[in-house]
Order: sequence, then structure tokens, then C-alpha cells
Amino acid sequence: MTNKPPDPRASMWDWIANNLRFQRMERGLSGDAVAKILGCARSTITRLESGEIRLKDAHAAKLDQAWRTGGFFTIAIWYARLAPNPGWLASYTEFESRATIIQAYSAQAVPVLLQTPDYAKAVLLAGHNTDVEGGLARRLARQERLTRPRPPELWVLLAESVLTWPVGGMDVQRQQLRFLLELAERPNVFLRIIPRLSGASEALDGSFKVITVKEGLIGFVEAPIGGRLVMDSDGAHSLQRRFERIGAKAAPVDSTPELISRAMEAL
Repeated sequence: MTNKPPDPRASMWDWIANNLRFQRMERGLSGDAVAKILGCARSTITRLESGEIRLKDAHAAKLDQAWRTGGFFTIAIWYARLAPNPGWLASYTEFESRATIIQAYSAQAVPVLLQTPDYAKAVLLAGHNTDVEGGLARRLARQERLTRPRPPELWVLLAESVLTWPVGGMDVQRQQLRFLLELAERPNVFLRIIPRLSGASEALDGSFKVITVKEGLIGFVEAPIGGRLVMDSDGAHSLQRRFERIGAKAAPVDSTPELISRAMEAL
């Protein structure tokens, strides 16, 4: 069975998958032969070469040793984990659609899943988005996941400054805060505020998410020119522990309505 290789220009991970297939064929090896090297099923090789799953450290080390690559695959996946992924949004939203738990810390703005249409549109316009209406439709479609049967648990830590930053103007911000009050009453939404007076913490390092899917934990780190998915278990668990440490400085969930109401009064 042959599998179509991914476009190596799409991302570092697709480049690695493409190279795995290329180097196997250059050596005249079948998928079964490579599966024997890695100690895995033949179907795993097909999925690795198609980019459906990603090469792990242990597998990279075995390939480097068996093929005497000088550490090519080990070094390649190290760089891939550091590199932005041009297709990060499509990859992330696919995982998000299957998540059972979503943990998000936001330092700059209300997370997409909690945005009102006017707030979301203001964010898209400010970001010089070339397809505002399309972007808005996609954001609103993602929010439907919170109201479907058996929705994911959504745990959100929100910097207090987000409540008083008038995105789209005072009226839009007040509308957004009223929507947050409504969301905080849902049984699957747990919204907590990080008080400004809590001082310095890892919260100052920027926004990120950790989602739980059947494969395990997937992390996502935001950046101005593109996000980065954290697929390795150690990295994703590290982000989850960071979420818990930031949460240790958050106000109790029962105080969220009062803090939001106070912010509305201050606008």
C-alpha cells in the first residue's frame, strides 16, 4: 500500500514525514522493514509517512542508529517542536473539536470560544484580517462546541486587565462582559480571574492552551505571527503544570461574577 507524502513546505513536521518516506525508498526498504526497525505496526509507518502522526524521539533514535544518519531525525524533530506551524489553526481546531477538556490562559483578550460576535469582529479588524466575515463565521462555529450534547469542560484563566480593555469600544466591551457572566453560569464553564495585584508570575509569559483528547494532552502556544502546537507529552504536561501554577494565583471561581460586575461598573 502506498501513501501520498505531505507537502514538505507545509510545516517542519510534514518535511520530516516526507523525508522518512524518501529515505526509506532510497534504501529500497518496504514499510514492513521499517516497522521492524521501529518495533511498531506496518500501519504506523503509513501514518508517519502521511503526516497523520508524528515521529517520536525513541523512533527517531532508532532510525538514526539503523541508517547511520548522524542524528538527522533526532535533530529534525527537535527543531520541529520549536518552529511555528503555518497550518496551526486547522490542526488546533481539529483537536479542539474532539476535546473533552480545554484549559486556556489568556493574558490579552477574551478567548475565541467566549467572544461575542462584535468583540470577535473588533479583534479580527484590529489584526488586519483579510477575510473578517469568514473569520467571524469560523469563530462562531467553534463556539457551538460548548452547547452540543456532552460538551467539553472549559477551564479559563483570564487576566484581570482583559476585563477592562475596551476592545471595540465601551459598549462592545460591556456586552462582552455580560456574555461572560452568562457563560460563567454554565455547568461546563469554569472561569477564574487573575487579579492584577497578584503580582509577577508565569502569567506574564503569554497566553496558551492545553486540551485533552483521546490521544492525550495537546498544548498550544500563541505567537503574533502564528501559533505552535506542542504535541510531545512532556511539553504538553509542562504547559498543564504552568496552567495549574497560574491558577494558584487566581481568585476563586465563586468570585468571578463579582469581579466581572465590578469591571463593568468601571467602564
